Amino acid sequence: MYLALENIVKTFVTRGGVGEVTAVDGVSLEINEGELVTLLGPSGCGKTTTLRLIAGFEFPNRGNIFLDGEVINELPPHSRDMSMVFQSYAVFPHLNVYENVAYGLKVQRLSKDEIQNRVDRALQLVELTGLDQRAPNQLSGGQQQRVALARALIMEPKVLLMDEPLSNLDAKLRVQMRTEIRRIQQQLGITSVYVTHDQIEAMTLSDRIVVMNEGIIEQIGSPTEVYRHPSTRFVADFIGRANFVPGMVQQVSDGSAVVSAFGQPIKLADVRTDINDGDKVTLVVRPEMIQIVPHENAVKATVHRVSYLGDMIEYDVQVDDTTIIVVETDPTRMVLHPVGADVGLEFREDCIHILPPGQ
Repeated sequence: MYLALENIVKTFVTRGGVGEVTAVDGVSLEINEGELVTLLGPSGCGKTTTLRLIAGFEFPNRGNIFLDGEVINELPPHSRDMSMVFQSYAVFPHLNVYENVAYGLKVQRLSKDEIQNRVDRALQLVELTGLDQRAPNQLSGGQQQRVALARALIMEPKVLLMDEPLSNLDAKLRVQMRTEIRRIQQQLGITSVYVTHDQIEAMTLSDRIVVMNEGIIEQIGSPTEVYRHPSTRFVADFIGRANFVPGMVQQVSDGSAVVSAFGQPIKLADVRTDINDGDKVTLVVRPEMIQIVPHENAVKATVHRVSYLGDMIEYDVQVDDTTIIVVETDPTRMVLHPVGADVGLEFREDCIHILPPGQ
């Protein structure tokens, strides 16, 4: 692999100086050349510490970090051939756009013509051509983040590291910038590691997502894999929204299973290999994978809350003692059912996922 972490452990002494806290606990990860991998998880899960270990701002207590086949554990940041884009932009306020982007090349003492050519290409790549003489305070937040990105890319690093680079932007700019970051990363084919707590960013940007929790990796997979086939309850709950429905396995055969849930048999295809007849399991059912239908011959439910959101209708419905979230996005089916209405629920059986026993 091009970039690899092997059983990385990082501990910190507690603030009082008594004892230690483990921020990264036995993390192993392999990243291919040209791949964009996102470290995703809640605050305190270890994702930023992992990024800082890759960058050389922190050093592991145990384990190894490899880049292009070489161990880089003890190399300082400037010797790792990596560039970092920070959450705070870190644009030099006393330098204009051109000077900010050219800063690293001037430190390397490249010729004036070489610097000019590379700055021009970098500004064109991030669509800032013509703004090279502007001061940072004359730029929008999105433009300042493009300057930070251009300054990182102009160094032509082996690995581009990004630490929540869009968190200070408003919602509309975040959507625009994540599209731009993905376009640039794919155009250059640069190996990239991106840190965020925003699941939509991770789903939009990534070739693969690494879901972290309390210093460990819960799951690694493509956006489709982690959404459709979460390996743990934490992953199912953190990425998107999920209904957790208790069930009992009635029969397993040839990769499919019949599970009893809400008193009805549900046939599921492509199920886990570690479930057996009689297992008590939890089904992951995404809200958009449930349809409201006439309540005859369906799971009977009662509407407790309804929210009309324009492009969707969101319901909380009660089934026995369980609250189920239902999201309807099909405009041909978007009929408002009032609070108190009796409805039926129809589950898209090909989209239901079984968690491992005990989850």
